[in-house]
Amino acid sequence: MEKEWSIERLNATSKGTLMERLGIEYLVVEEGYVKAKMPIDERTKQPMGLLHGGGSLALAETVAGIGSAIIVDLEVNDVRGSHLSANHVRAGKDGWVFAEAKLLHRGRNTHIWNIDITDEDGLLVSTCRLTNFIIPKTIS
Repeated sequence: MEKEWSIERLNATSKGTLMERLGIEYLVVEEGYVKAKMPIDERTKQPMGLLHGGGSLALAETVAGIGSAIIVDLEVNDVRGSHLSANHVRAGKDGWVFAEAKLLHRGRNTHIWNIDITDEDGLLVSTCRLTNFIIPKTIS
């Protein structure tokens, strides 16, 4: 990421990516905390008409990934998702879901994030834990 960023600039980086296809929008991005939203619609539902668990996982990895990216020096490091686990506790049916990622551990080589995904009523849909590796960039 560039040294100077804004929500508008971060959302613009989603152009042509999975985040754009799923309709994910960043709402708050600050050190140790990220919030984003994603629609529950034809792009994110499974055949039974409910939010697809894979959509929730993509949303979780998105918020934790950008959270790590803004706190490391991306000129010398890369951020790579290492492990993601989730518990889906309620079905999302319509409207929007909101992901809130909170940094639990900021190590030199790993970041651990907790991500709660809620519906528009604030009810928990999924809770996730993600580990990111922080690795030195290779010179090519």
